Amino acid sequence: MATNGYECGLKLIKELTTNTEQIQDEVLREILSQNAGTEYLRGFLHGQTEKQLSKKNVPVVTYEDLKPYIDRIANRETSEILLAKPVTRFYLSSETSGGQPKLILVTAKYQKKGALYGTLNQSPTMSPIETIFCPDPNQGLYCQLLFGLIQRDEVVKVGSLFASVVLRGIKFLENHWQELCYDIKTGRLSDWITDSRCRDAASLVMKPNPEQADLIENICNCKSWEGIVRKLWPKARYIYCVCTGIMRQYIAELEFYCRGLPLVSTSYACSEAICGINLEPLCKPCDVSYTFLPDIDTELVDLVNVKVGQCYELIVTTCAGLYRYKVGDVLMVSGFYNNAPQFQFVERKNVILSVDQEKTSETDLFKAVTEAKALLDPLGFILTEYTSYVDTSSALGHYVLFWEIKGKEGKNCKELDPKIMVECCSRMEESLHYTYKIYRKQGSFEVLMDYYVSKGTSLSQ
Repeated sequence: MATNGYECGLKLIKELTTNTEQIQDEVLREILSQNAGTEYLRGFLHGQTEKQLSKKNVPVVTYEDLKPYIDRIANRETSEILLAKPVTRFYLSSETSGGQPKLILVTAKYQKKGALYGTLNQSPTMSPIETIFCPDPNQGLYCQLLFGLIQRDEVVKVGSLFASVVLRGIKFLENHWQELCYDIKTGRLSDWITDSRCRDAASLVMKPNPEQADLIENICNCKSWEGIVRKLWPKARYIYCVCTGIMRQYIAELEFYCRGLPLVSTSYACSEAICGINLEPLCKPCDVSYTFLPDIDTELVDLVNVKVGQCYELIVTTCAGLYRYKVGDVLMVSGFYNNAPQFQFVERKNVILSVDQEKTSETDLFKAVTEAKALLDPLGFILTEYTSYVDTSSALGHYVLFWEIKGKEGKNCKELDPKIMVECCSRMEESLHYTYKIYRKQGSFEVLMDYYVSKGTSLSQ
């Protein structure tokens, strides 16, 4: 970014974070004024646009509440059901709790704001656009890695949107490096790459380079892939990806592959809105705080009254037809930058494990897994991924966890002793919260019943 652009960016951030309350009020007033005549808002505000009236009359909603309105617009009814401006396109988001992706309305203004944010991350890529938007993800990823390896001395940043996607690329490289080296050596693209645009793009830069291929082959053909990213791309300065929230589970493995390179999470965004930026991008992933930018049409509940150390669920009002909309993210206020709150992502709301009355949240589980996986590191193993579910098919309901474990020395690593996994299970149970421990003890329900009876509850209840 040019120096004057950088200075303008800093000036804009200062203005936004200094006049936070005023800008929030102006943005909300503009949204309400523009959309007061829509079918949705007319039913609550009757043409009025006052902030306090909207807080009193417009309900806090979820996607499921708005889905019937959005579906009508998607089925070619007028966009004035939810917003005054025409819908220019739709985004398909990640899945909802019901397993279905959300349909997000997009207007020209929404696109413009997204483009403005995009300038914060502008940088040339080694891969032609044809490989990035290849309809076959495996062909596209193969070609992106190929271009990155051919131009390895020009790469200064490695990354993708999420930490899990960066790791997928590294694991794909582990399985295909020999084939990639052969393509670089011969100057010919593998036959299984059939996408014509990818092949055309490759033909412009590929030529036989046996020296480059031998160098990459020697790097990849090592005993351990620890620090492989720095070895393959020696001029890379950082890894760009979101590694907060549920992506925290991938930090240890990323640090193994990228030894010494900082992991940079630049922004906090969801399908519905771009809400904040990280003003200290080189801090440790566990310390990342995002600063709210109030002009990006986000409405934090009682913005000026949030308190440091307290957790809040995020509610947004956007220029794309979402009014007092529950995003589903739980955030903890970590401080202030000027007058704008800074926050850390805690977890997704309602992502829990529960057999009976205990509730194990995403954060509870992550902390327990973190404690347990510490047993693996001294033995040369890494927990690469985990997932979980509740099994109530038997008389004794229980949590089921799946761990994917990898040896640091790859195929040369010794087999993990099953007793270690038993120890990991024990460590996890010890690390889970008090309520879980109460409910897993035999006779817990009798103890609980005695307690409530002692407080006056009828035994029949």
